Amino acid sequence: MIDRKTVENVAKLARLGMTEEDITTFQQQLSVILENIKILQDADVSGVSPTDHASRLTSVMRADVPQPSYPPEVLLTNAPDQEDNYLKVNAVLEGE
Repeated sequence: MIDRKTVENVAKLARLGMTEEDITTFQQQLSVILENIKILQDADVSGVSPTDHASRLTSVMRADVPQPSYPPEVLLTNAPDQEDNYLKVNAVLEGE
């Protein structure tokens, strides 16, 4: 079980203002979390192969293949301001 001093130290490091009730609540909650982590650490996973995804899918994304698009004139039809088939916007950099 996590002691009160540890919770107060973590709260101080995280710059959290905590009431006495908060400290008691977090002390209990953090203790439960650490107990659950201990259970997971004790589990025998020697027969389980490492995986980076929970499902057996190898790739759920389609191939990234260029496809035809609309001509610039169609895309810029409703543009408020354009120049040379580009959308024209106000400068956002200082000094220009």
